[in-house]
Amino acid sequence: MRIRDRLVLFLATGFFSGYLPGAPGTFGTLIGLPICYVLSGFQIGLSVIIVVLFIGLSVALASKAEKLLKQKDASQIVIDEIAGLLVTFVGLPFNLPTAVLGFIIFRVFDILKPIPIRWLDTKVSGGRGIVADDVVAGIYANLVLRFLIFILGIGVVP
Repeated sequence: MRIRDRLVLFLATGFFSGYLPGAPGTFGTLIGLPICYVLSGFQIGLSVIIVVLFIGLSVALASKAEKLLKQKDASQIVIDEIAGLLVTFVGLPFNLPTAVLGFIIFRVFDILKPIPIRWLDTKVSGGRGIVADDVVAGIYANLVLRFLIFILGIGVVP
Protein backbone atom coordinates (compact mmCIF):
# COMPACT_ATOMS: atom_id res chain seq x y z
CA MET A 1 0.00 0.00 0.00
CA ARG A 2 1.31 3.43 -0.94
CA ILE A 3 2.14 6.04 1.67
CA ARG A 4 -0.61 8.31 0.33
CA ASP A 5 -3.18 5.54 0.78
CA ARG A 6 -1.96 4.91 4.33
CA LEU A 7 -2.31 8.61 5.08
CA VAL A 8 -5.86 8.60 3.68
CA LEU A 9 -6.79 5.66 5.90
CA PHE A 10 -5.05 7.22 8.91
CA LEU A 11 -7.12 10.40 8.56
CA ALA A 12 -10.39 8.82 7.40
CA THR A 13 -10.34 6.37 10.31
CA GLY A 14 -9.72 9.13 12.87
CA PHE A 15 -6.09 8.23 13.54
CA PHE A 16 -7.12 4.54 13.32
CA SER A 17 -9.73 4.93 16.09
CA GLY A 18 -12.26 3.51 13.63
CA TYR A 19 -10.55 0.14 14.00
CA LEU A 20 -11.31 -0.04 17.73
CA PRO A 21 -13.86 -2.79 18.39
CA GLY A 22 -17.42 -2.28 19.55
CA ALA A 23 -18.29 1.31 18.76
CA PRO A 24 -15.98 2.83 16.13
CA GLY A 25 -18.34 5.76 15.53
CA THR A 26 -18.26 6.69 19.20
CA PHE A 27 -14.46 6.43 19.32
CA GLY A 28 -14.24 8.55 16.17
CA THR A 29 -16.54 11.14 17.70
CA LEU A 30 -14.29 11.32 20.76
CA ILE A 31 -11.38 12.20 18.46
CA GLY A 32 -13.34 15.28 17.38
CA LEU A 33 -13.65 16.76 20.88
CA PRO A 34 -10.12 18.26 21.06
CA ILE A 35 -10.62 19.75 17.59
CA CYS A 36 -13.89 21.33 18.77
CA TYR A 37 -12.08 22.74 21.79
CA VAL A 38 -9.44 24.37 19.58
CA LEU A 39 -12.09 25.76 17.19
CA SER A 40 -14.01 27.26 20.12
CA GLY A 41 -11.16 29.75 20.55
CA PHE A 42 -11.58 31.10 17.01
CA GLN A 43 -13.95 33.79 15.82
CA ILE A 44 -17.23 32.40 14.50
CA GLY A 45 -16.52 33.32 10.86
CA LEU A 46 -13.18 31.53 10.86
CA SER A 47 -14.70 28.54 12.66
CA VAL A 48 -17.42 28.20 10.04
CA ILE A 49 -14.87 28.40 7.20
CA ILE A 50 -12.70 25.73 8.85
CA VAL A 51 -15.70 23.45 9.45
CA VAL A 52 -16.87 23.82 5.83
CA LEU A 53 -13.35 23.05 4.58
CA PHE A 54 -13.15 20.07 6.94
CA ILE A 55 -16.46 18.75 5.58
CA GLY A 56 -15.10 19.01 2.03
CA LEU A 57 -11.90 17.23 3.04
CA SER A 58 -13.97 14.59 4.85
CA VAL A 59 -16.00 13.86 1.72
CA ALA A 60 -12.83 13.40 -0.34
CA LEU A 61 -11.10 11.23 2.29
CA ALA A 62 -14.20 9.11 2.96
CA SER A 63 -14.66 8.51 -0.76
CA LYS A 64 -11.05 7.41 -1.21
CA ALA A 65 -11.07 5.32 1.98
CA GLU A 66 -14.25 3.54 0.89
CA LYS A 67 -12.47 2.47 -2.30
CA LEU A 68 -9.33 1.41 -0.42
CA LEU A 69 -11.34 -0.64 2.07
CA LYS A 70 -13.51 -2.05 -0.74
CA GLN A 71 -16.61 -1.68 1.40
CA LYS A 72 -19.54 0.73 1.12
CA ASP A 73 -19.62 3.10 4.12
CA ALA A 74 -17.13 0.98 6.08
CA SER A 75 -17.54 1.30 9.84
CA GLN A 76 -13.82 2.08 10.16
CA ILE A 77 -14.37 5.41 8.37
CA VAL A 78 -15.11 7.85 11.19
CA ILE A 79 -14.04 11.18 9.73
CA ASP A 80 -17.75 11.75 9.09
CA GLU A 81 -18.43 11.56 12.83
CA ILE A 82 -15.66 14.09 13.43
CA ALA A 83 -17.17 16.43 10.83
CA GLY A 84 -20.63 16.03 12.38
CA LEU A 85 -19.28 16.83 15.83
CA LEU A 86 -17.57 19.97 14.51
CA VAL A 87 -20.94 21.07 13.14
CA THR A 88 -22.51 20.30 16.53
CA PHE A 89 -20.25 22.78 18.32
CA VAL A 90 -19.70 25.50 15.73
CA GLY A 91 -20.61 28.88 17.22
CA LEU A 92 -21.27 27.47 20.68
CA PRO A 93 -19.35 27.72 23.95
CA PHE A 94 -17.20 24.68 24.65
CA ASN A 95 -16.86 23.58 28.26
CA LEU A 96 -17.39 20.35 30.18
CA PRO A 97 -21.22 20.53 30.37
CA THR A 98 -21.64 21.52 26.71
CA ALA A 99 -19.03 18.98 25.58
CA VAL A 100 -20.83 16.13 27.34
CA LEU A 101 -24.30 17.21 26.21
CA GLY A 102 -23.21 17.94 22.65
CA PHE A 103 -21.42 14.61 22.38
CA ILE A 104 -24.46 12.68 23.63
CA ILE A 105 -26.97 14.62 21.53
CA PHE A 106 -24.90 14.18 18.38
CA ARG A 107 -24.48 10.43 18.96
CA VAL A 108 -28.23 10.03 19.56
CA PHE A 109 -29.07 11.77 16.27
CA ASP A 110 -26.32 9.85 14.46
CA ILE A 111 -27.56 6.49 15.76
CA LEU A 112 -31.33 7.05 15.52
CA LYS A 113 -31.12 8.85 12.16
CA PRO A 114 -34.39 10.82 12.15
CA ILE A 115 -35.70 12.24 8.86
CA PRO A 116 -33.88 13.14 6.58
CA ILE A 117 -30.73 11.59 8.09
CA ARG A 118 -31.73 7.98 7.35
CA TRP A 119 -32.71 8.93 3.79
CA LEU A 120 -29.31 10.58 3.22
CA ASP A 121 -27.57 7.56 4.72
CA THR A 122 -29.31 5.14 2.34
CA LYS A 123 -29.80 7.17 -0.84
CA VAL A 124 -26.61 9.22 -1.23
CA SER A 125 -23.55 7.19 -2.11
CA GLY A 126 -19.80 7.62 -1.87
CA GLY A 127 -18.05 10.15 0.31
CA ARG A 128 -20.95 12.59 0.08
CA GLY A 129 -23.32 10.00 1.49
CA ILE A 130 -20.92 8.94 4.22
CA VAL A 131 -20.52 12.52 5.44
CA ALA A 132 -23.93 14.09 4.67
CA ASP A 133 -25.95 12.20 7.27
CA ASP A 134 -23.47 13.11 10.01
CA VAL A 135 -23.47 16.77 9.00
CA VAL A 136 -27.28 16.86 9.26
CA ALA A 137 -27.08 15.04 12.62
CA GLY A 138 -24.60 17.76 13.65
CA ILE A 139 -27.00 20.50 12.57
CA TYR A 140 -29.81 18.91 14.60
CA ALA A 141 -27.48 18.50 17.59
CA ASN A 142 -26.29 22.12 17.29
CA LEU A 143 -29.87 23.39 17.37
CA VAL A 144 -30.84 21.23 20.35
CA LEU A 145 -27.66 22.20 22.20
CA ARG A 146 -28.33 25.88 21.51
CA PHE A 147 -31.80 25.46 23.00
CA LEU A 148 -30.42 23.69 26.09
CA ILE A 149 -27.73 26.34 26.58
CA PHE A 150 -30.44 29.00 26.42
CA ILE A 151 -32.77 27.16 28.81
CA LEU A 152 -30.13 25.87 31.25
CA GLY A 153 -27.68 28.75 30.95
CA ILE A 154 -24.71 26.40 30.64
CA GLY A 155 -21.63 27.69 28.95
CA VAL A 156 -22.74 31.29 29.25
CA VAL A 157 -20.24 33.63 30.86
CA PRO A 158 -21.98 35.77 33.54
